[in-house]
Amino acid sequence: MVTPKASAALCWQTSFEYATMPVQPTPTPKFRNPRKTAQAQIDKPPVMAIPRPTEPIIMVIRAIIGADGQILTLRSKIKATHMERTIFGDATAECLDSVVDTPLGRIGALSCWEHVQPLLKYHTYSQREQIHIAAWPPVFDHDGKSLWSMSREGTEAIARTYAIESQSFVLHTTAVISESAIDQMSTHNGLIMNSPGGGSSAVFGPDGRKLSTNILADKEGIICADLDIDDILHSKAFLDVVGHYSRPDLLWLGVDPVVKSQVKL
Repeated sequence: MVTPKASAALCWQTSFEYATMPVQPTPTPKFRNPRKTAQAQIDKPPVMAIPRPTEPIIMVIRAIIGADGQILTLRSKIKATHMERTIFGDATAECLDSVVDTPLGRIGALSCWEHVQPLLKYHTYSQREQIHIAAWPPVFDHDGKSLWSMSREGTEAIARTYAIESQSFVLHTTAVISESAIDQMSTHNGLIMNSPGGGSSAVFGPDGRKLSTNILADKEGIICADLDIDDILHSKAFLDVVGHYSRPDLLWLGVDPVVKSQVKL
């Protein structure tokens, strides 16, 4: 089970307690339902997108929860995007640890525009993820005026590119905004989040092909596809950007995993 990215507008219209839900490694009432879902779906760890309160800032995280209800990883978004920066802060070095082992394989997750961060993507590829969760807010057909890269077509192209480059299965998840959500956020006359729809979730194979069937953009539903992990081997035999199809003697990525502090004692 995976969830898409929560829309930024919701932060202003939702109670602060909900929008900054505390995250702990042990079961809490706030996590009761998703944990039960994880336990009910054997070997199907859910991936959630929730804000994470820290002192003194709020960061957006991805939580991967194991089938036993334990949180496998909490990863903050490396840098908030555009308007998000009015609320959410930057992550520390812990955001680089984004892939975990599960009975289904190695699962990783990134949020929204992190998928166009070349260095971050390459570092994630190097962790040998097999299933990737891509979280996005509602995305709509391109209207000819706004950024094509933020449209349904654009984000799908980004998902396909990630699948091809990483040779992983990509679960491309987008939120669906309803009329009631628009009422709650008071965005009827806004530039974004002003009309129902936005659903564009899909599953892509390690060669970029779509494996799932589309559902209506304004309907919530379950996207299903059969994943054969051996398909990754077929793709990697042809293309492995962190393996045989790389030149570390000429080009390499430097990573500093140490969490920095404003005060050193």
